[in-house]
Amino acid sequence: MATEKARDNQGSMLDLYEHPGHLLRRAQQISVSLFYDEMGDELTPVQYAILSRLAEHPGIDQVSLAGLAAIDTSTGATVCARLEEKGLLERKVLPHNRRQRALTITVAGTRLLQGLGPGAQRLRDRLLAPLDAQEREQFMALLGKLVRENNEQSRAPLTL
Repeated sequence: MATEKARDNQGSMLDLYEHPGHLLRRAQQISVSLFYDEMGDELTPVQYAILSRLAEHPGIDQVSLAGLAAIDTSTGATVCARLEEKGLLERKVLPHNRRQRALTITVAGTRLLQGLGPGAQRLRDRLLAPLDAQEREQFMALLGKLVRENNEQSRAPLTL
């Protein structure tokens, strides 16, 4: 009997849907799918994150912007180059540090972000739809805590 109970416990420990990492990965898959449903395909989720952070921090350098979006600096550089190609941001070499670039969002970038605002709200609403109001508040608080408390474990920690 004890052996059966131990085997049952081990079986549940091996169930993917008992592992928070697997559930977080599935939630990310769902979130990305809903992102494209609501936001279209003009921007990827990472491009949206970069552009929205840039709108709040005009003139920021690429490395700092990557930190605010919690993405690694090489990905940040690639994303910024792509957004520049699309005419959504401008990069200028900083005169005091030629290795860094100051970034500003263009008029087209601002217009695109403003147009995506309603889709971003629908995305949030759809993602949280299975939860009632109290559960949404609790979920967001707990998810925020999980992310904040594990920030330093990330390959690309959020930097403020």
